[in-house]
Amino acid sequence: MYRTLNYIGYLLLPLMLLTGCGEEIPLEEISRTTVYRPNGFPSYDIPEDNPMSVEAVKLGRHLFYDPILSGDSTQSCASCHNQALGFTDNELQFSTGIDGIEGDKNSMQLINLLWSDRLFWDGRSETLEEQALEPVENPIELHDTWPNVVEKLERHPVYPILFEQAFGSRTITKELAAKAIAQFERTLISGNTRYHRYKYGLPGGNMSDSELRGMTLFFGEKAECFHCHVDITFTDNSFRNNGLNRVFPPESQGLFNVTGDPADIGKFKTPTLINIAQTAPYMHDGRFETLEEVLDHYATGVNFSPTLDPLIRLNGFQLTQDERADLVAFLRTLTDEEFLSNPDFSNPFE
Repeated sequence: MYRTLNYIGYLLLPLMLLTGCGEEIPLEEISRTTVYRPNGFPSYDIPEDNPMSVEAVKLGRHLFYDPILSGDSTQSCASCHNQALGFTDNELQFSTGIDGIEGDKNSMQLINLLWSDRLFWDGRSETLEEQALEPVENPIELHDTWPNVVEKLERHPVYPILFEQAFGSRTITKELAAKAIAQFERTLISGNTRYHRYKYGLPGGNMSDSELRGMTLFFGEKAECFHCHVDITFTDNSFRNNGLNRVFPPESQGLFNVTGDPADIGKFKTPTLINIAQTAPYMHDGRFETLEEVLDHYATGVNFSPTLDPLIRLNGFQLTQDERADLVAFLRTLTDEEFLSNPDFSNPFE
């Protein structure tokens, strides 16, 4: 059964990248070289074969939220990526697909993907377009086939029109669907946190004494968080072994499963800390339920293995309980409330 879209409301749907920290640029003005970039964020590249357009982003947003992509039309991409939780999966350690089968990785948040050159915890997809293809045919996720999904989209009363608006033809392919989803995901830009407003002297950037002390710890040599979670984007987009394991079963081998290089065993993508307070549980396997548990790991729980990142201290960082509380207080300033509730990123069917 297919959902019926509101034609007028859909076709007139306004879409703009909004922020209180940086320049506002209507999506209609997006080109291959121009897209909204928050203050201090680095440069970016948009693929030459998938230039941004308001129509394609609109299509991608609907595909992202539409259960039509799943085998039984019960789950969508958004089922495991909740906007209010930084596009993660409802505080679940592992996501469950349409057949009730649980995965073995924690759902990564989907933000600032313009600045991410490899996707998934293990980096197996080099582009968003490649990444968008995988969940549909993954047997423990949406568990459908792309030929079947394309057929459903072709029979739908509205999607052929939307593909024509986005790509100039009513011909629907999995590649075009993935391009549209990738375009929508590239608009999920978050950089308007209280910390960012404080840093750039913008309204709403007030920080408490505890938060300021936590900021000093974060960017100082005592806690050394900034080496992997660099200022502004709060990720270095690298892959690191942060001492979670001594031995590595297949699901914990990370980048090694992609490269086959023994030097990559146990290395996983460094996640951004923007909206970190909303994205529990933490780590690739969701083993830690709280930020306090994460700090406990870096203080006393690091496991040695040959590929352990040299920046990770085996003896842990030495912080008092008050200093740990200050550090957590700072991490909570990295919440972008505007992003988490921005209607341009929300479910268009509600």
